[in-house]
This record gives sequence, structure tokens and C-alpha cells, in this order.
Amino acid sequence: MLIGQGADAFAVEQDLEQADPSWFFTERRWRGLVNALEAQGLPVPERPAGAPSAGAQADLPAPPLNERKFGTVGAVALDSEGRLAAATSTGGMTAKRWGRVGDVPVIGAGTYASNIDGCAVSATGSGEYFIRATVARDICLRTAISGDIQSAADAEIRQVGELGGDGGVIALDVEGNVVFSLNTSGMYRGAVASDSEARVAIYGDED
Repeated sequence: MLIGQGADAFAVEQDLEQADPSWFFTERRWRGLVNALEAQGLPVPERPAGAPSAGAQADLPAPPLNERKFGTVGAVALDSEGRLAAATSTGGMTAKRWGRVGDVPVIGAGTYASNIDGCAVSATGSGEYFIRATVARDICLRTAISGDIQSAADAEIRQVGELGGDGGVIALDVEGNVVFSLNTSGMYRGAVASDSEARVAIYGDED
């Protein structure tokens, strides 16, 4: 597991395309970071060199929903030969501690797939709690025992909540059943299969 300068150095060694931090800059997210750091009494870093001026992005449309959501992008998949896979990428948490590694890259906590258990999981939320509960791995174990992936996902998210964390998961079993479970106000999600139309839920537990 590589983070920080080590990860940057490895990316350069592998000839991956490099981008200056200002390329990722948006005024909305910058203001969110500043507000979070100030609320915690932490120092605010200098505005990134090369970032647009404060008013340059004023005309950009606002996000369609409130900012109480995380930047995780996850996927679970079942191929034509019955093999399961899971992948997860995270945007991290605003004003996170330096060097923090959350649950997403920890196999068994935020990401897990097992052909033996017949289950694949990708998670998002308060990573430290997902690590403590080994959420993704335990969903697959529960699924293997009970055969019910929805109840398995619900049980693990309930445990996360009891520990004090919040978040959600998407999960898939070997039969192609796609489920989700969350204890937050909502989670973007969608599903697609080779023999059916795409299904998308924009927000909310009730959709």
C-alpha cells in the first residue's frame, strides 16, 4: 500500500500521466476545505499555485444535491463465466489527517470479492468504522452462510452504525442479484446487465 510521496514517485516510475494539483481545483471544493479546516481550528494552506482566481468559476452550475455525500466511486461485477470482481476509488474525506488511509484500499474492509463465497462488495463512508467491522469481507461470509446478500449487507451496515460510523455498500451475488444498504440520507447508484436496461437511483434510501 503506497501513499503520499511514495505513491507519487512510483507513479512517475511507471510513466503514468502526471497532472499539476491545480488541474483538479474547483472553487466549491476549495471553499469546503477551508470551512472544514477553520471549523477544526487547523491552519489553511496557501491557495494552489495556478488555480483559477476566486471569481473565475462563479458561473459554473451548482451541484444538483447538497454536499453531504462522499467522493467514492465503486463497482461490483459478474462476468459471463460467473466470476465476481469489485473495485473502489475514493475522493477521501474533507480535511482528513495527513497520511490517513481509509477503508477503501483495505481488502476486506471497503472492497472484497470472492467466487467461493459468491459475493462482491464495494463500500463508502466512515472508513475507520468499516475497517473495524471488516464490512466487505463479512458481507461475503454472511452471504455464503445464509444465501441472502441483502440481509448480509443490512447486518453489516447496522454494525457500522452501532460503532458510530455511517456509509453504505453496493453488493452483488453469484446469481446476479444487485443490492445496496446504507445508513445515510442517500447514495448515488446504478446497475446494468447484458440482458436488461440500465437502472439508476439518483438519491435516497426509498428509491
